Amino acid sequence: PYYPEWQAYFRKYQPPTLIVWGKNDYIFPADGAFPYKRDLKNLEFNLLDTGHFALEEDGRVIATKIREFLK
Repeated sequence: PYYPEWQAYFRKYQPPTLIVWGKNDYIFPADGAFPYKRDLKNLEFNLLDTGHFALEEDGRVIATKIREFLK
């Protein structure tokens, strides 16, 4: 329900953003990740071969991506 407000904020302020999304997530489908890719210029976009519990499935990869993004 808040996606339109979030997207408007991102379009306006363009914060550096890391997206790590599970392409097989049945609760937040991968289609929800693509507006970020469309709207943000300073974006690191990762669509992983995981489901909703991406941290349990691929936690080390995600932790590495977060560490690298925050450097």
